[in-house]
Amino acid sequence: MAEQQEFQSRALAKASGGESTCNYRAIFAGFVAMGVAAEEILPRANVLTFQAWKALGRCVIKGQHGVKVMTFIQVRKTEADIGETTGRSLPRVTTVFHVSQTQELGALKD
Repeated sequence: MAEQQEFQSRALAKASGGESTCNYRAIFAGFVAMGVAAEEILPRANVLTFQAWKALGRCVIKGQHGVKVMTFIQVRKTEADIGETTGRSLPRVTTVFHVSQTQELGALKD
């Protein structure tokens, strides 16, 4: 349970604390196509990943589809033969959801 909370906290920090705007075009295009007004789309504020929403006490409503975006994860590798640790970034695709696609954890379904 504590590991899951730590994972969610890291996801929230990464989702809300980044500075890159490279995914903004895809986020706006994707959510506008879903019927969300452009002025209601605030990346890093009300558009977050599944785990980031869970860290905020919300869950994505079953059946909702998000927008795919590119992110980078930090990977560390220790070379056994020389004992040196190296780090690099690897690209990954993740899905983000708008706040309108979430509900408070424990809320009853309508």
